[in-house]
Amino acid sequence: MKMNNTFIKTLREAPKEETSTNGALLTRAGFIHKEMAGIYDYLPFGIRVLEKIKNIVREELNAIGCEEVLMSTLQNPEPWEKTGRFSDAEVDIWFKTELASGGTLGLAPTHEEPMVEMLKNYISSYKDLPLAIYQFQTKFRNEKRAKSGIMRGREFLMKDLYSFHTSEEDLDRFYEKAEQAYKNVFERIGLGDCTYETFASGGIFSKYSHEFQTFLPVGEDTVYYNEDRSLVFNKEVFTDEILAEFGTTKGKFSETRAAEVGNIFKLMLKFSDPLELNYTDENNNLQKIYMGCYGIGISRAMGVVAEKYADEKGLVWPESIAPFKYYVVGIGDEGAEEAVKIYKGHEELMILDDRDVRPGEKFADADLIGIPYRVVISEKTLAEDSLEVTSRATGEPKIVKIDKFLSNL
Repeated sequence: MKMNNTFIKTLREAPKEETSTNGALLTRAGFIHKEMAGIYDYLPFGIRVLEKIKNIVREELNAIGCEEVLMSTLQNPEPWEKTGRFSDAEVDIWFKTELASGGTLGLAPTHEEPMVEMLKNYISSYKDLPLAIYQFQTKFRNEKRAKSGIMRGREFLMKDLYSFHTSEEDLDRFYEKAEQAYKNVFERIGLGDCTYETFASGGIFSKYSHEFQTFLPVGEDTVYYNEDRSLVFNKEVFTDEILAEFGTTKGKFSETRAAEVGNIFKLMLKFSDPLELNYTDENNNLQKIYMGCYGIGISRAMGVVAEKYADEKGLVWPESIAPFKYYVVGIGDEGAEEAVKIYKGHEELMILDDRDVRPGEKFADADLIGIPYRVVISEKTLAEDSLEVTSRATGEPKIVKIDKFLSNL
């Protein structure tokens, strides 16, 4: 990407209505454009971040035997009516639309029902199980208050995984694999040292579910953690009765705010029963199928990372999900010429700021966009066959020989 050729323009100030840090900085830096409350467009920088997060999630899920699909956003009401979840009284976040030929469709807020309905065509025998299927898909939820930038949207990108098992024991085994895969994901996207598996309500599904909560001052959830953070509870389950089960008391916990970036549930028979998803065992007897579901908010995770690591200059991306690794600036005619040479052949790693503006403006945009390393080539560095590499995270500059820099790309 060359800054002179892209339509992206950085902004010195965020729109007045964008009050969240992630929303303001992502807008200013040219990652997103706000259509209306809770609805955003993703621009070239933003797409690159989303795709890098998706690829990390994909790698971890594929490693535990999951398969990827892409399901329809438009929803047939019939399976949802069988579970009672098409009713606005039961689920109050639906977006619904009318067909020109008559009838109502929904825009999917999640995909348990359609996933089960689809698999009735593919699961019949114990030989077809276990099975784990996931997708990356845009979800729609009619939130009453869309706020917090891309951390809480009415339209957002989500990874949802569903697993199917012959027994509760087999579900438990896969659930543990999914837990570890999630921990791997958050470690790789830069949230590993501030994201904790948290006990939350299992609702009607099971006693507990597990959330993955990133400690964050602007997070929407209140959580409680012990000294070594080995136990973290969502406020909804932080009761004396539950703590007694873990052999502890409220006095040993501190309170903080957190943002949920993922969750995992043991659905058990909640959806397979009413939708009649069954299998035949070795003796040709009809048996029930146990389910689990596992979600990660891809666009939300992007917003949480942006919020977590931003500083007074702008965004600070972890290298693993940054849109590019290097922001290349040439100063003076010789520096600009050498910058083009370095950039060529390394376009996936670099942004070249070839605009006809002052170096200070380029440096400010490099900080705002948050690329991990700024690379400056000038007559001064060229006199030593070198360039200057500055870490966005630490601000520490290093003089590096050009040949060594190129050999390490």
